[in-house]
Amino acid sequence: MSDLEGFGFVMPHWLYWGWLAVMPLIMIYLDRRSNATSDEVSEEAPIEPAQAEETSIIVHEEIATPVTRVIDWISEHSGLFVAFWTVNAVCFYFFEVVMRYLFNMPTIWVHEASFLMLGMQYLLAGSYAMLHGAHVRVDVVYNKLPPRGRVGMDIFTSLFFFIFALALAGTSWTFFIDSFNMSETTVETWGIQYWPVKGMMFLGSSLILLSGISKLIKDILLFVRLGQGVH
Repeated sequence: MSDLEGFGFVMPHWLYWGWLAVMPLIMIYLDRRSNATSDEVSEEAPIEPAQAEETSIIVHEEIATPVTRVIDWISEHSGLFVAFWTVNAVCFYFFEVVMRYLFNMPTIWVHEASFLMLGMQYLLAGSYAMLHGAHVRVDVVYNKLPPRGRVGMDIFTSLFFFIFALALAGTSWTFFIDSFNMSETTVETWGIQYWPVKGMMFLGSSLILLSGISKLIKDILLFVRLGQGVH
């Protein structure tokens, strides 16, 4: 840490990685505890007629298997986990603004910590986005197809998705192994380890691949069900 003297507070590397691992778990616990309290209050409140009517809406049974349920659970909770990282970016940059403009002591770690974190978040949230249909698609032809045609189009285009996902996973694994073997660090003054970031690239691509498998299974089951006239 002698090279970093004179820079004020510099977040230790171990604290950065440990906080990213623990902070979302704390936030999820607090969120569930808050929801449990609000549920208790709502149970005591009378239900208005309009609300009762909404709760009586029949929801179609989700087409799923035990395998897809497990994958979807992982996708859902991995997205929830990394979503709380955004709070860190807000706090980090607030700290940077205060240190820079009030104390004339700009940090050497806030920007790097934030863009590495948001890059990992982008990759790890891919499976969550796929689960909820949030990825961008070209709908010029897709929207003109009947429901079964749309599902069939999804099944056909999944071939291109798996080519991309497998290539991303294979390349990310190579990046991670090479970075880990050389104990790669960033080139900035903070010099934090870079191999965990590339490890998150591989993990994120693996989660996207799993999410694609889940979607393909459900699309095939839905395609068959629509062919049988079952809705």
